[in-house]
Amino acid sequence: MTVNWRNHAATVFSCEKQPATGSKGMVVTNHPLASAAGAEMLAAGGNAIDAAIACLFTLSVVEPMMVGPLGGGIGHIRLADGSHRVIDGMSTVASAGSATMYRPVPDGAPENYDVLDRENTIGAKAVATPGALRGWCESLARFGTMALSDVMAPAIRYAVGGFIVTPYLSDCINDAAPDLALDPVISALLLPGGRKLTAGDRLTNGAYAESLRLIAQQGADALHGGPLGDYAADCIQAGGGFVSRADIAGYTTRERAPIRGTYRDFEIVGPPPPSAAGVHIQEMLNILEGYDIAAFGFGSVTTVHLLAEALKIAFADRAVASGDPDFIAVPIETLTSKDYAATRRAEIDLNATKQWAAGISAGQSPHTTHITVADALGNVVASTQTINGLFGARIMVRETGMIPNNYMNNFDPRPGTALSIAPGKRVTTSMAPTMGLKDGKVQFALGLPGGKRIFPSVMQAIVNLIDHKMTAQEAVEAPRIWTEGPILEMEDAYSERVLRALRKMGHTTQLSPHVAGGMSCIQFNPDGTMTGAACWRADGTAIGLGGGLARPNVRFWV
Repeated sequence: MTVNWRNHAATVFSCEKQPATGSKGMVVTNHPLASAAGAEMLAAGGNAIDAAIACLFTLSVVEPMMVGPLGGGIGHIRLADGSHRVIDGMSTVASAGSATMYRPVPDGAPENYDVLDRENTIGAKAVATPGALRGWCESLARFGTMALSDVMAPAIRYAVGGFIVTPYLSDCINDAAPDLALDPVISALLLPGGRKLTAGDRLTNGAYAESLRLIAQQGADALHGGPLGDYAADCIQAGGGFVSRADIAGYTTRERAPIRGTYRDFEIVGPPPPSAAGVHIQEMLNILEGYDIAAFGFGSVTTVHLLAEALKIAFADRAVASGDPDFIAVPIETLTSKDYAATRRAEIDLNATKQWAAGISAGQSPHTTHITVADALGNVVASTQTINGLFGARIMVRETGMIPNNYMNNFDPRPGTALSIAPGKRVTTSMAPTMGLKDGKVQFALGLPGGKRIFPSVMQAIVNLIDHKMTAQEAVEAPRIWTEGPILEMEDAYSERVLRALRKMGHTTQLSPHVAGGMSCIQFNPDGTMTGAACWRADGTAIGLGGGLARPNVRFWV
């Protein structure tokens, strides 16, 4: 008998959305039109990979602030044969990049990557060589069953005919408006006549529709070595940026082996470096495994304290030992070992917080989107993609209607650190498309946007599912925390009583309206059905496929 987590919880919340259930497939994305595009592919006989790529192209239209071909991302694919493939389409530093290409803000804290004039955040100098489109097209060609033109059809349809702006997109435009107004191309689309688009307006992007049509014909080569790449490079270099035509033409993806670990009686499978997520999720789970989290209860002072200490340990280690494995030695085996976790756990004080330093030596040498898709054949896709910041570099390539990323903001602008800039170096990310298995069968798949808050949020969702026995809907909507040291951010569902107790333990708490973005989760049920859940932090929508084809030899007579 499963004990309801609410009976032991110090913090109780109510879900705002309803889950979806299906037997033939499930699609969960952060926009209803993208979820519908994926469901359209499944209904047409496509597999989860077909559906996932349809979702991503559609999201590039309806979530232009989050994702696009000039971005980067990670796709975690579980095939029906039980194998896991991680497709690394992360952006890379341009060949003209260097460790001293920016001027760091004087006296900035180690975790502060700000530079003078925001050159690594806004404008052409912030752009890294894009990899998203190459990753999407290669994943479809290798593991999908449908033609690129077919999976792109919904995206082209919405780019041409337009779609209704949601309050979420409108709020994002409002937040970025001062920077968007500096670029005449992107402002003409999102701030027409100086007026910010509002909820209910229809947004079309004819230039992007033409770009999508060219991609549908030529594939990724339309960008990498083709006219779209030429337009993008010329725009970037005209703005003083570093990415060249040769950088874009020469970009290649990487397939990587996933990080595998255990938590309780589950196997946890996540992305490897240059993503920091898989390593540090496992590190934190290993630390927490030594405590009876379920007995402490969800949202209790002790549970929150332990989550916060595990987060601070992980971020201390991340600062010195995360990055592109082609450039630094990432001590994966040490960081993901149970012995290392035991050593770190022994240093935790259950009654007081502390400052944490890295437990390993440095290696030498929120604005994203996520989809989770499954089909009836056993294929599962969890993919996190982004142009990094809200509306990326906040410029637009006039001829293509595409928004470049601002991924250079993820690098340390100071030389001599694990995350310093080097030509060709892949961006380190917190993307965490993660799956949980038991007895070799997928039990859940999930992920979300949110920058450095991504992998801590995934870890908390895993704890919610496994320790607190929450439903998928509860697990994604549950209030979250985040810290990397100085401030403990807590969503405002936590009570003042819990905050006061944490302050007495030495935590500096700060209420936040939300931590990270909308999570997409699929849970696989014992009866063979799937439950899809999306949370209140974005326009997330779950669509399930039920029913199926008629029985063989059925005839209908009038």
